[in-house]
Amino acid sequence: MKQDGARAEALAAAFLERHGLRVEERNYRCRQGEIDLVCREGPTLVFVEVRLRRGGGFGGAAESITSRKQHRVTLAAQHYLAKLGKLPPCRFDAVLLSGMDFEAIEWIRDAFTA
Repeated sequence: MKQDGARAEALAAAFLERHGLRVEERNYRCRQGEIDLVCREGPTLVFVEVRLRRGGGFGGAAESITSRKQHRVTLAAQHYLAKLGKLPPCRFDAVLLSGMDFEAIEWIRDAFTA
């Protein structure tokens, strides 16, 4: 399962790079939470949550990004920005995968707010 997550994140990173984003960091972790991908699109820092859901038995990939998960990603982003020492424009995106190819990807810009 962990390997599937790593493959999903690698596929999401390649997808985002193909769409003009630059991946700056993968799996940023701090005590507050984790950010799957930190990307840059022009001057904007993009914090990306990657979700893989192959079946709909427990809801889709979007439904798995709960308010608690959003809060933890937001806290991790604040930690990342504090380390960075500056406050560029930011947004939170989600990359949802229902399979392991580009056709199975849904990219949601501004998926949630801090």
